Amino acid sequence: MPSIRLTPAQRKQHRSDAHHLQPIVRVGNDGLTPAVTKEADAALKAHGLIKVRVFSDDRSARESMLQTLADELDAAPIQHIGKLLVLWRPIPEKPREIDEDRMPGPRDVKVIKYSKRGGQRPEIKTLRVLGNQRLTPGGTVKRTKAKRPLSVKKRNQAE
Repeated sequence: MPSIRLTPAQRKQHRSDAHHLQPIVRVGNDGLTPAVTKEADAALKAHGLIKVRVFSDDRSARESMLQTLADELDAAPIQHIGKLLVLWRPIPEKPREIDEDRMPGPRDVKVIKYSKRGGQRPEIKTLRVLGNQRLTPGGTVKRTKAKRPLSVKKRNQAE
């Protein structure tokens, strides 16, 4: 039995999610080879939910392929309909590395310019300010100056 157990509601949800998918892995006349298993594993890592097309007319062979793939890849068998097999496995979380030297990302800033005439509406512009830019009081975008490198003397004092 596969290690992932799903409730009927979860299985139904995955079946509906897989409805529009195209088969990613195809099993030919050679059957379930290590190359096919490796490709299915890579597809599960990338997508989580995959369809496998089996070019075999033997229904019992297709059912055994579904169970074998589910057991070897620690995936949950979702559906076997015709020559299509549907497998699901949660996508592993990627560890996010935070770069401390990274500059802030772009942000959208609204700039309001009031008219010199009292009765007119103010002009509202949305500007995108990148991480290496700043907004002046007049509403224009300027690039910030690059940080100057520390001298050898100051670097030694900081240590």
